[in-house]
Amino acid sequence: MRVGFGYDSHRFMDCGSGTDACASSQRLGGVEISGCPRLKGHSDADVLIHAVIDAILGATALGDIGSHFPDTDSCWKDADSAKLLDFVVQEISDAGYRIGNVDVAVICERPKLRPHVDSIRSCLANHLRVPVGSVSVKGKTNEGMDAIGEGLGIAVHAVALVEAADR
Repeated sequence: MRVGFGYDSHRFMDCGSGTDACASSQRLGGVEISGCPRLKGHSDADVLIHAVIDAILGATALGDIGSHFPDTDSCWKDADSAKLLDFVVQEISDAGYRIGNVDVAVICERPKLRPHVDSIRSCLANHLRVPVGSVSVKGKTNEGMDAIGEGLGIAVHAVALVEAADR
């Protein structure tokens, strides 16, 4: 068994930037969350999936999200992070591993995650090829402390357990 830790954070887009950032929705864990401002990012900025990808890659010592999907490569511009996760899950499978479980903590003042947790767990389980009971997602706040606590963005911590696949 191997354990990996992942982290990612993204800032919300500026509502005054001439974009539809405030009238939009944001994808978190592969699920569209309406009423949530968009996050800045090269891909779809799904900060939750990005942290999970880094945890999986860390557990298998296969690099990190930036080495696989660099933000300097235009082919990843606006990419669907769930598809990136599918690629990584297949890559670790090819390397002889499978996901045991994933535990995720999402730190944000908005959106409130509780109404979306079951959908996010189900979506992640599908992409990770594991039962829903192997995926934990928790929403936390920073109680007004730092930029996340001031509501300027979202941060995510993820831990993944991977095991040798039965051959």
